[in-house]
Amino acid sequence: MVRIYALIFVIAILGGIGYGAKYYYDTTQATIATLRENNVKLESAVETAEQSVATLQQDMVKIGQLNKTLTISLQKAEAYGDELRTKLSKLNLVVEALRDSKQLEGKMNGASANLWRGLMEESGNTNQYPDPQWLLQLPTSTGSQSSNPSGEGTDTDSSQAETTPTQ
Repeated sequence: MVRIYALIFVIAILGGIGYGAKYYYDTTQATIATLRENNVKLESAVETAEQSVATLQQDMVKIGQLNKTLTISLQKAEAYGDELRTKLSKLNLVVEALRDSKQLEGKMNGASANLWRGLMEESGNTNQYPDPQWLLQLPTSTGSQSSNPSGEGTDTDSSQAETTPTQ
């Protein structure tokens, strides 16, 4: 009987070892399957991240080029603003307005319309708008509206402005 108990004990031990091996094998295979799935997910995530980095690098190059373009445009605009300030400092608008107010009004309206068109073009609006009615109206009088018909000023100030036609 001892042999039967020993045989049952050995079979139980071998069965336990066999069940343990099968359990270990099954859990290892499940872990390997999970790791494969995670590896595929990680590879796709790495691929997406690499594409994102490449896109960001391309965007940075584009942004750098646009920044250079904007810097050049800003420098041109600042130079143009300096030029306008210089022209405006040379003008004496009060004397000009007293001398021929209709002509000054026409110049101002024309310059405003040109500025407005430039702003519309720079902002991407390509629609062509006709000139406004107030710009199309020509002054009715060609003479000076001031009390000095000769057009010569009585002011002896040497800083009297030269008037130049606006662009």
